[in-house]
Amino acid sequence: MTAIERYFVTPVYFPRHAWGVVSWWESRRPMFNVAVGGAGLLSWRPPFPWLPVLLYGLLANVGYSIGAPVDLLLRRLLGVRAAALGPALFRYGFVFSLGLTLLPIPLSALGWVARLLFRWPCST
Repeated sequence: MTAIERYFVTPVYFPRHAWGVVSWWESRRPMFNVAVGGAGLLSWRPPFPWLPVLLYGLLANVGYSIGAPVDLLLRRLLGVRAAALGPALFRYGFVFSLGLTLLPIPLSALGWVARLLFRWPCST
């Protein structure tokens, strides 16, 4: 089983207790941190200060920490029907976090293209 299959396309799981759900989420946290941190390094620009970057990483982990309680709540409310929601929550949250982290790259490219296209001729 590849890492992508193990982390994103796991078979439907249904741990019998809350700690099983929490451990499933926590076993994926290191990979989440490496992926979002790597994406952050790709989109970071040198004059940008480090404090907002660290705050963003902290907030990304706070958002990730909400996954397990939401998974547990859905399991309590929906029972067996909620078995596939945990992995789906993880996948969508992971993709959203990566997309948000990489957003400065297309925005700066778009700004660069706009400056090239809408450059006013200098009058001398």
